Amino acid sequence: MSSAESVAPEPDETGDPRRPSWFYTFGRLALAPLARAVYRPRVEGKSNIPRTGAVIFASNHLSFIDSIAIPVAVAPRPVHFLAKSSYFEGRGLQGWLSKVLFTAVGAIPVRRGAGQAALEALEQQRQILESGAAVALYPEGTRSLDGRLYKGRTGVAFLALQTGAPVVPVGLTGTDKVMPVGARVPSLRQRVTVRFGEPLELSHHGPASSGKARRTATDEIMAAIHALSGQELADAYNESPAQSPMEKIKRALPHERR
Repeated sequence: MSSAESVAPEPDETGDPRRPSWFYTFGRLALAPLARAVYRPRVEGKSNIPRTGAVIFASNHLSFIDSIAIPVAVAPRPVHFLAKSSYFEGRGLQGWLSKVLFTAVGAIPVRRGAGQAALEALEQQRQILESGAAVALYPEGTRSLDGRLYKGRTGVAFLALQTGAPVVPVGLTGTDKVMPVGARVPSLRQRVTVRFGEPLELSHHGPASSGKARRTATDEIMAAIHALSGQELADAYNESPAQSPMEKIKRALPHERR
């Protein structure tokens, strides 16, 4: 999600989203082996994945396919992330397949909104973590269109400091070649590499209520991701151009990007 986009949780018709539904189980059994056979992903550092307990996977973001690569690499452990509710609401066979795909990779539907909605999305992720489950998040907020690694927003650090969940940094390479931005069909000629770093315990930065703690914890997370991905650093936030003079002024002022 970009900084201009926020989401509000959409009720899950299958019940508690933290408990795997039959859709999730079916999708994982059907899609994970297929994805492994087709893309032959290289998975490094899998021993760094905690087998139980709350954990946040914080990854760079290069392609739509990232949200498939991470759950496949983490398997058999379920992992959840937020996705646009429109992916779950399509009609006919295509809509059904979309719902199966996103449910299979642990997506939880959310609606776009404004203001309080972004905080409500963070609250839903907090509840998932406090249930002992795993979530996957992209600190950059949205996909990198030029392949560089952008500055992280502080939402991931806020969740980690608030819940005490460790953060496992993830470095993805090759996903932008499998499915570049704008492509409708993934390439079958590319291989993906998923690297998991050692879990980060961030409480030494301070409480979640501290802006400085959130910022320094975020910088530690992004440094770990950079070490795994090897991307060029952008030293800027990944966001669309400001559309109004007021937005330009707001972005020029020093503040956190949550």
